[in-house]
Amino acid sequence: MKFNKVHSLQEIANLLKCESVGDKNFEILGMNEIHVVEEGDIVFVDHPKYYDKALKSAATIILINKKVDCPEGKALLISDDPFRDFNKLTTHFKPFQSSNASISASANIGQGTVIQPNAFVGNHVVIGRNCVIHSNVSIYDHTVIGDNVIIHAGSVLGADAFYYKKREDGFDQLLSGGRVVIKDNVGIGALCTIDKGVSGDTIIGEGTKLDNQVHVGHDTVIGKKCLIASQTGIAGCVIIEDEVTIWGQVGTTSGITIGKKAIILGQTGVTKSVEGGKSYFGTPIEESREKLKQLANIKKIPEILNKLK
Repeated sequence: MKFNKVHSLQEIANLLKCESVGDKNFEILGMNEIHVVEEGDIVFVDHPKYYDKALKSAATIILINKKVDCPEGKALLISDDPFRDFNKLTTHFKPFQSSNASISASANIGQGTVIQPNAFVGNHVVIGRNCVIHSNVSIYDHTVIGDNVIIHAGSVLGADAFYYKKREDGFDQLLSGGRVVIKDNVGIGALCTIDKGVSGDTIIGEGTKLDNQVHVGHDTVIGKKCLIASQTGIAGCVIIEDEVTIWGQVGTTSGITIGKKAIILGQTGVTKSVEGGKSYFGTPIEESREKLKQLANIKKIPEILNKLK
């Protein structure tokens, strides 16, 4: 998430009421999670296990809960609760904005687009030309939709990321300040849910088609011309490359990559990254030929045992 203007390290430290390490005029351009950070971004870290990863990331401002040696060319913000203060920044720079209309006055809707009754289009949404938005679709603030997109009834674009920190008294949610971006010629079935990024974009690539009841988690990037069948659940921060086919009732873990033109057969649990150009099946996931051989051999066990008697 980029800020609408450049801020100094001192300005952000004052906002958070925390100590800073580095040049007070150090320029800050935005804030992002570790997997999407760029130069000029703030990233937060609150566990020693991940200090090194954050300090060596592309981020140049580290919001951290311990004073450590500051790498050259970077700055630190020292906080007793970086998770809380990252939320404070999201609330400050991208606060929730209510709407009192079914289609916000700030939405930009292209020529030839049809929006059916009872759909909701939030603030600063951009929808391209010749789209069809069916009834009871909810499109949250800042979503961007390309041309020739069809979204069927009951789908929700832009809900919050499922991202929580466990506290003694329950769970704190990491607030979402990102977007959903839908490219041209995408088809989204009924009752799909696509969560916005925590600080970046959740992206559905050009020409991709989602069946009914598909879930896409925060900050996931789906490539071009993918086919994703019903009841598939894709976790956050997943990369699905171009022309991947995913059949029904597949589930994935977070932070993995599914390679170009891979085929994931139904009811597979994608527990790790997989190469493109191959077919996969089972939980834990394996190449489908190998998995099917294993299942065939399991069926032979009673016959083998009978021969041993």
